[in-house]
Amino acid sequence: MAAASRLLEEKPGTAVRMSDIAKASGVSRQAVYLHFPTRADLLIATARHLDQVLNVDEQLAASRAATSGRERLDAYIDAWGNYIPQIYGVARAFLAMEATDEAAAAAWKDRMDAMRHGCEAAVRALAEDGDLKPGFDQEKATDLLWTLLSVRTWEHLVQDCGWSQQAYVEAMKYMAETALVA
Repeated sequence: MAAASRLLEEKPGTAVRMSDIAKASGVSRQAVYLHFPTRADLLIATARHLDQVLNVDEQLAASRAATSGRERLDAYIDAWGNYIPQIYGVARAFLAMEATDEAAAAAWKDRMDAMRHGCEAAVRALAEDGDLKPGFDQEKATDLLWTLLSVRTWEHLVQDCGWSQQAYVEAMKYMAETALVA
């Protein structure tokens, strides 16, 4: 999985093959297939492995331990917003391949579903506290937060526009609170 991650970062937009990963790992292609029946399985496992290596659970601990919806929203944005630069190399590769590579699209969807789950938890906490802005149901509020916190938004603001990481995180907190909190 480390070899797959490295290859994805080194060759964004290029479909990394099982044989490439096997060669970079120093094992046979058959050995890779014994553990991962499909390329999609390997790419999903690679993305999840990256989460383990980067200890995403520890980074999300403050959000999960929050005692109010506002606190959870703030902590989630802080955690996710500062996690993006750590995963950006692999994320960029998946984004570049997702339209033409079913396995990469499946891996990206798996990770974005997990990220959406975090957005949903923050929105649910706001709603339980009675702090969700009127006019939003939880699903639409989750949609908005998930879109606001997308890797593409980070990429545009930080990579293309030159925002600092801190400015990005603070702006996302402000925008989310303005849009979602009563």
